Amino acid sequence: MKIAVIGSNMVDLITYIDQMPKQGETLEAPEFEIGCGGKGANQAVAAAKLGSEVMMLTKVGDDLFGQNTINNFNKMGIDTQYVKIIKNMSSGVAPIFVDKNSQNRILIIKGANNYLLPQDIVDAKDSLTQCNLIILQLEVPIQTVYAAIDFAVQHKIEIILNPAPAIKNLDISYACKCDFFIPNETELEILTNMPVNSKDAIYKAGKVLLDKGLKNLIITLGSQGSIWMTKNEIHQIDPIKVNAIDTSGAGDAFIGCFASEYIKNRNIIKALNKASAYSAASVTQKGTQRSYPDNKQFNEFLSSLTKGD
Repeated sequence: MKIAVIGSNMVDLITYIDQMPKQGETLEAPEFEIGCGGKGANQAVAAAKLGSEVMMLTKVGDDLFGQNTINNFNKMGIDTQYVKIIKNMSSGVAPIFVDKNSQNRILIIKGANNYLLPQDIVDAKDSLTQCNLIILQLEVPIQTVYAAIDFAVQHKIEIILNPAPAIKNLDISYACKCDFFIPNETELEILTNMPVNSKDAIYKAGKVLLDKGLKNLIITLGSQGSIWMTKNEIHQIDPIKVNAIDTSGAGDAFIGCFASEYIKNRNIIKALNKASAYSAASVTQKGTQRSYPDNKQFNEFLSSLTKGD
């Protein structure tokens, strides 16, 4: 069973702060780290760390960051034959600010990610048709996302669309072609222009999208767990309570784990519960990809939960 991730990569520039500086103010921050990130790359790495066979379609710049990203994919066992270098272009970067409450603020500069184009889907056709699942996000040109969805539908490949970062003009008819649509509550608010400040409000906003034809809507709620909605059912997935250190990349950990677990047995509830736990495990460590446990570490984490540690 093979997963294709068509999407972004970024270099995470993570600054841990006590507080954000005011306009014109300079403050000293206690810690800084550089790591590999980007929503697409994060999701690919999470799935690969859990033992899934993963291929990545993305573009990097011809800078130091680009080759480092390719090396990182290779280290994780991810197929990089369709990770291409764009000449005279910077790689994508994401300055991330993490406060003492473990909450993050993120800026992204897409760089080479803007050059992942519909033609790249055509060029990878032979390999993509061997995949069982395609994962998409919105950090690359929207036309490429739509082309990937059309390709997957044509070849009967299941699709996860993570509408992040959310855009108001997303064509919901394309989302309805996907098997799973996975926003967080903020993205749900942007997509529906409806409040999401309570469970009832979230249900109402979700119903608006489902009424347009979505098959499976999964709303991630951070420390509040997640909700799986279909036209006829609502399932609440309870959160795993942990001491959060850094929430960066937690949503991507959730999606990568969900994808990895789902293609094994097509059991959505089981995959959602595993994803909730995997996401929780990731926030107990600093960074994005480096915080994602492999199978052995994840099993140890799950075992600690059953023991009540």
